[in-house]
Amino acid sequence: MKKIFFLFLILLSFKSLEAQWDLNASMGMDFKSVPSLRDYINSGFSNPGDQFASFKSAVNFSGEADYGLKPNFQIGFEYSYQIDSYNTPLGSGGVYELSYSNHRPTVMAYYVIPGPGYQFKFGGGAGYRYASLNERIVSSTNHSFSGFGLVLRALGNTMLGKNFFALVGFDLRYDVLSQNSNSNMIINRTNGENVNLNSVSVGVLLGITFTI
Repeated sequence: MKKIFFLFLILLSFKSLEAQWDLNASMGMDFKSVPSLRDYINSGFSNPGDQFASFKSAVNFSGEADYGLKPNFQIGFEYSYQIDSYNTPLGSGGVYELSYSNHRPTVMAYYVIPGPGYQFKFGGGAGYRYASLNERIVSSTNHSFSGFGLVLRALGNTMLGKNFFALVGFDLRYDVLSQNSNSNMIINRTNGENVNLNSVSVGVLLGITFTI
């Protein structure tokens, strides 16, 4: 995490403070595939009519600051927080519960197409990933995962008022997260492999942009 912030500050040092900042806040929905977690749940806990889907939705919240190095080029830093959960009846009166949160800081770069009252941005980035997963079968256990992620994104801004824009965006993500060795390990007993949170997702987001 410290390396990401350090890189961002270095990039900012190449431009005067007169350039424009775009500050974004948004909420979105990810439609994601997490094969390892899906196979683990479906082989050991889910009922035939209540299986973990191949593609499942998850909510995410994000904030982003983008800095204009040139009229058509910006760099930025995004922090995205994704949450997801799953539960199903287990045995006689029991319940299997799983929930996790995924922290997704990302250094971004955009090609910008400005216009009167609108702005389009196309780009991508990479960053560190950290997830905390809670699983309850009889008692609760916590598991931690870490890795990296890649993002491709398209954003559109439409002016609502001076310095305020409505934001809509679409992105494609690829995240690789393995279990940390010092955490409680989850093992798929069907194949003997450690469960991971590697995923591919398509997302849509809505929010606001404030420019300074």
